[in-house]
Amino acid sequence: MTFVRPVAAVDCSGLQGGSSPRLLVSLATYNEAGNIAALIHEIHHYAPQADILVIDDNSPDGTAALVQQLAVHDRRIHLVRRPGKLGLGTAILTAMRYAMERQYDLLLNLDADFSHPPRYIPGLLAGMSRYDVMIGSRYVRGGGTQNWPWLRRCISRGVNWLVRFLLRTPARDASGAFRCYRVRLLQQVPLDQIRSRGYSFQQEVLFRCHKAGARIGEYPILFENRRAGASKVNPWEALRSISMILYLGARNWLGWEKRIGALRPPADMDADRDSRLRSTECGSSETPRPRYGAPAVVAKSGVSAAERVSVSDGATV
Repeated sequence: MTFVRPVAAVDCSGLQGGSSPRLLVSLATYNEAGNIAALIHEIHHYAPQADILVIDDNSPDGTAALVQQLAVHDRRIHLVRRPGKLGLGTAILTAMRYAMERQYDLLLNLDADFSHPPRYIPGLLAGMSRYDVMIGSRYVRGGGTQNWPWLRRCISRGVNWLVRFLLRTPARDASGAFRCYRVRLLQQVPLDQIRSRGYSFQQEVLFRCHKAGARIGEYPILFENRRAGASKVNPWEALRSISMILYLGARNWLGWEKRIGALRPPADMDADRDSRLRSTECGSSETPRPRYGAPAVVAKSGVSAAERVSVSDGATV
């Protein structure tokens, strides 16, 4: 199997100009009141052009209320409040649909506990000039983990080997949530076919992107320990997720999971975006897209039937 080389660090200042892609950063939260304000501030330090969507699962520690206060003073901040603890997988699906409905160009997701340091955001964005999915990777040269127990390291390495072998996904780190997606790609991925809701969600969505013809790149990161709050790692959910990977792998080896096609190069997609913007400026009937999406309001999310199932949080493995 051929692995994608990590993208070298690049100056991303050009991405912040007037013609830069519209970027949405998503944060799934449950009891992250001790992290959320500082995290949003740091994200905007490295990506001031980004809108931030916080998807909160009715955190009892008041995370949503803190985000609501921030949103009053910053139109780049948006909040979706969900009725209960529905898990990371469904939160990311909500963010993907939000990004598609509001015609963003890029969706970048990271954990809300500082285990994914925002300083790596410019590197991921730079890689999007060549790839359709960029992964903040622990397992390419220059990447790693900080103070993980040996058992967690072994499980993580084993799961990623299993994904490469069974799903043939060309990535060394298929289980991390620190990723940037091209929204045009997500429009071609059958999101309604994604069965995973726990830890295996990250592996399955990457597998679906690969089947849709995505070019996948990896950028080295150091996965750090959370700054505040308690870890949500669940060993039983990890075992259940391995069974889902085995199921998907069997379907893949039997030929029941077909490739959808290949995407055009990112440069062609950017040319299309610029063409749409020019036609809008010249009086086209197409509705102009707002710079920061809808105004920052607090709303309860419309949750699909699949998302009403109570599941465990999808911590990184």
